[in-house]
Amino acid sequence: MAALLLFGAAACAAEEEPQKTTPPATEAPEPEPEPEPQPQPGAGPACPTEHCVSVAVAGDLLFHEGLWSPFAIPTNEAGQNFDFMPLLEGAKPYLDRSDLAICQMETPLSVPGGPYAGYPNFNTPPEVADAAKAIGFDVCTTASNHSVDMGTEGLLRTLDKLDAVGLAHTGTYRAETDRDVPLIVEANGVKVAVITSTFSVNGNYNEHWWQVDYREEEPRVDPERTIAKAQKARDMGAELVIGVQHIGEEYWSEPTPGQRDLALQLHASGLFDFVYQHHAHAVQPLENVNGKWVLYGTGNFISESAPPANRVNNEFLLTRVQFAKQADGTWTTNDVAWTAATNMQNGGYKWCSVASDAPQGACQGADFDAGVRERTRATVDSMGAAAAGAHEWLITQDPAPAAG
Repeated sequence: MAALLLFGAAACAAEEEPQKTTPPATEAPEPEPEPEPQPQPGAGPACPTEHCVSVAVAGDLLFHEGLWSPFAIPTNEAGQNFDFMPLLEGAKPYLDRSDLAICQMETPLSVPGGPYAGYPNFNTPPEVADAAKAIGFDVCTTASNHSVDMGTEGLLRTLDKLDAVGLAHTGTYRAETDRDVPLIVEANGVKVAVITSTFSVNGNYNEHWWQVDYREEEPRVDPERTIAKAQKARDMGAELVIGVQHIGEEYWSEPTPGQRDLALQLHASGLFDFVYQHHAHAVQPLENVNGKWVLYGTGNFISESAPPANRVNNEFLLTRVQFAKQADGTWTTNDVAWTAATNMQNGGYKWCSVASDAPQGACQGADFDAGVRERTRATVDSMGAAAAGAHEWLITQDPAPAAG
C-alpha cells in the first residue's frame, strides 16, 4: 500500500511541474594549434636552417707592466684603478656578432690596488675582467701554465672576480667536486659545453691536484679525462661541445705533433664539435678534420709588444664558428671566419683589427697592417683551411647585431 501511495504521489507531482527541456549540447572548442617554431638564426652570417649559433674564440689575455700602466686612472667610485676599455673596445663589434664569446684568462688576478706582477709569476689588475665582460665575452677558460702563479689565494681570487662581473669560467676550481662538473652555458637557445685543460703550471704546483685541469700524475693535458667530461656534458644535455687546450711551443706558427695528435684524438671520440688551442703566443693554422674544425693556435688576445724577433707575440687571431641545426636534430659547422689584429694604434696600445675592410681604420700603417694580415692568412690557411671554406671575417659585411 505504501508503495502504491508513493507511486501515486510521485505521478501527481510530475503532472503539476512544468515540463523541463534539455539545452542542446555544445561542441567542445577546438584546441589551439601549436605555434609554429620561430626561426632562431642567431648572430653572425645568414643561417641556412631554422636554428644557428655562433661561437667566437680568442687567445690569452696576457698583461705585463708596460701594457697595464698606460691605463691607470684615479680610483673611481667602483674602486677601479684601471680602465681597459680603450685598450680592448676594438674587439666589441666582433664579439657582438657572435652568440657566445670565449676568452682565456691566462694569469691570476690581484686584489684591487695590487701589488701587481708580470713575468714570471703574474698578478694582473682585476679590472681586466671588467673590460672583458664589457666588450662582450661570456666565458673565460682559466687553465694555463700560470694558473697558480699566486697560489691558491690567487686562484680563488680570480674565480671570485669572474663571478662578480658575470663571466662563466672553467679550468680551475674551488672544490674537488667542481672539477668533474662540465661547464654548460646557453647561447641562442643552445646548450654549449666548454671543456679545457693545460699542459703545465710551470712547476708552481697547486696546493690540491684537483684545482687545475690537467693530468695529476704528471702535469700535462689529459685527453682521456677531457673525453670523459665531454661525454658527461652530452649526458647532461649539451648540444654542442667545445674543447679548449692550453698547449704548444711558444712563438711557433705551426702545431707540434703533440698538439695535432691531441686534437685528432678529441675529434675521434665523436663528442666534440670544435677544438682550439692557445699558449703558443703565435697564430697557428685552422684545419678541417672530417667536417669538424681545429684551430691550433689563437695567438694572444692582447699583449705588450715583444721584440721584432718575436713579432708573432704581437699578432692576434679572433675566430668565429657558426653551427647550424639540421632537420634530424644534428648540428653541422656552417661557417668559419677569422680576423687578424695587432696590439697598437696611433702609437699607443689598442686591440686593432687589420682586416681587409679596416673597421677601425689604419692600425700601424697600411703596409704594416697588410703584413700582419697576410702573414696571418698564410698561417691560417697552411693546412687547407681556405679550400675547406674558412674565410676572412669582414664585419662590414655581417648583418648588424640585434639591439640590446
